[in-house]
Amino acid sequence: MFITKKHLSRRTVLRGAGAALALPLLDSMVPAQTPLRRTAAAPRTRLACIEMVHGAAGSNEWGATQHLWSPAATGRDFDLSPSALSSLEPFRKYLTIVSDTDARGAEAVTQPEIGGDHFRSSAVFLTQTHPKQTESSDVRAGVSLDQIYAKRFGQDTPIPSMQLCIENVDQAGGCAYGYSCVYTDMISWASPTEPLPMIRDPRMAFDQLFGAGGSAKERASRRRSTGSILDYITGQVADLNRRLDATDRQRMERYLEDVREIERRIQKVEARNTGGEARELPEAPPGVPDSFDEHVKLMFDLQAIAFQADVTRVFSFKMGRDASSRVYPESGVSKGFHPSSHHGNKHGNITEFAQINRYHVSLLPYFLEKLQSVRDGDRSLLDRTMIVYGSPMGDPTSTITSGAR
Repeated sequence: MFITKKHLSRRTVLRGAGAALALPLLDSMVPAQTPLRRTAAAPRTRLACIEMVHGAAGSNEWGATQHLWSPAATGRDFDLSPSALSSLEPFRKYLTIVSDTDARGAEAVTQPEIGGDHFRSSAVFLTQTHPKQTESSDVRAGVSLDQIYAKRFGQDTPIPSMQLCIENVDQAGGCAYGYSCVYTDMISWASPTEPLPMIRDPRMAFDQLFGAGGSAKERASRRRSTGSILDYITGQVADLNRRLDATDRQRMERYLEDVREIERRIQKVEARNTGGEARELPEAPPGVPDSFDEHVKLMFDLQAIAFQADVTRVFSFKMGRDASSRVYPESGVSKGFHPSSHHGNKHGNITEFAQINRYHVSLLPYFLEKLQSVRDGDRSLLDRTMIVYGSPMGDPTSTITSGAR
């Protein structure tokens, strides 16, 4: 390989019956004596857009004085400790906090739109476009940021972009105040009239990423099995390993272990949810964990592994649904999310809502640590990923919707 400059293609895929496993970046994919940046394997920047609804306690006038979201200082010497962002302290060198923004597109323009902030704002998060008020199929917003990026940088990947979510987004028709549920359910828009559906079930996302296709009967059989999609490509893995050096073999081994671990966790969730015990989320598919914490982390793992294999470079991730009253026990607050966000300007309620904000943000370091642990050429995967985290609302108690800080 050193003399001839022969190398593996960055698009090498190991295929078996119902499985298609893309590979992480290996040294063997870079021609000898050739700078990585000048090769087809040159790493590209990934983009993950993460939305959490209902705004933040720090967007309230009193909450802002307590720095419940934005730190007091600007520049590099900011103090995160009072804010909901405190768990991001280990990653402060990567962190840019954009304060005092305003999602004007989410505000009411006409009299009939007043009161519909919750059912309009998610469509504004990445489009910054005021959505058309309609309960029919003639929805209209704008092209979203993730799709602009995907059209420019994602066309040479197997999947140009993926859309994931946590809450139920299967509601059809109108939601409230004359708005289609499409506006509440989706944050990615390929065109002003084309919202992109979101995947809630980790199993569905896993199957899409790793090509575990086949017929519906075959998929159902595979889900009842404790086997792995890796079983279909063992021979190809062995053949590939014979062509790799020790460093690449170690990378492949870790990558395959990560894929299998994600698959195993999904299988455990499915087994638990079909075992006959009462579920906290009885309407959810078997692959969806009842635990918010477990669900979010599974989705983060799927994003990280997809970025590593360059299956896609663009994710949008909707972590909540407007007007959801879900309770997050790990936050220490027993009140529902939506009622908590309507704090009535009472200091105790605002502080309680800030606890929920803090909990939500505390899940983000799990994703950042995962990206930081993976090498992507001469840098970490975190160094090559842009993550946008925010909310299309500011203070839900206010009659005016402003952008989250």
